[in-house]
Amino acid sequence: MNISLGALVTITDQKGRSHTVTLESGKQFFTNHGSINHDEILNAGEGGVVASSSGMLYTIFTPALQDFVVGMPRGAAVIYPKDAAQIVELGDMKPGSKVLEAGVGSGSLTLHILRTIGESGSLTSCEIREEFLKVASKNVERYLGYIPKNWNLVLTDISEFSSDEKFDCIVLDLLNPWDMIDVVYKHLRPGGHFVSYLATTTQMSKLVEALKETNNWTDAISSETLYREWHLQGLAVRPKHRMNGHTGFLVHSRRMADGVAVPARRQKPAKGAYGADYITKQSEEAEEDK
Repeated sequence: MNISLGALVTITDQKGRSHTVTLESGKQFFTNHGSINHDEILNAGEGGVVASSSGMLYTIFTPALQDFVVGMPRGAAVIYPKDAAQIVELGDMKPGSKVLEAGVGSGSLTLHILRTIGESGSLTSCEIREEFLKVASKNVERYLGYIPKNWNLVLTDISEFSSDEKFDCIVLDLLNPWDMIDVVYKHLRPGGHFVSYLATTTQMSKLVEALKETNNWTDAISSETLYREWHLQGLAVRPKHRMNGHTGFLVHSRRMADGVAVPARRQKPAKGAYGADYITKQSEEAEEDK
């Protein structure tokens, strides 16, 4: 397959180290193993091989999204592909979905969402830091080659976001998502999906408990995703010593209809999970329901 000028390519050496390059006529790319002429990459095409000035061989491919986001310029930490894939799945995103995200970071999740919802969907991205919006915008444009018309960037805190539109899914990558529950409820359609990306167990627990207190959300499901590659060389078959382990937690819940409370679960909490006041309150409510 031919590669044109201005295209992004990923070149990988014989030791497995990769670089992402934007091709320009007459330019050279310099590595620890010498220089590589862009014109030679163009001539070799996708799936081809090119040699550096010192003889190191490099394979040539257009970058997969997961390769691009891991190595792209960062304004903030990126959401890794394993987590982005789970967010897209948990949020039930598909062509035509209307999605709102708050906390754009470097645009990793943004790219995954845009590819999933297609041209018939829409994505609104809220970010309070202008420098992060600029980094995300450049990364999206660099990977896609353009800024999608169905992507709306808003420089604002989600608590101040104003729109009459109801979204199918809202994703938060914020330090304090529990403070935004009412805002998310306001902008999410009944039955819509709420997904939050969190760094710590205390954040995860605080959000889940806050959702329970409102009675407006289904029981939240919390999870983390671990990804491990395997070493395969002859009879040496084993897990690789290094793995892409914990990066963050995901909390997912769905919005109840207006004025409808989620039915109480008929399940006793684990002993010691809550204080005495909570247990007393639960017992009193159980007596009233009889």
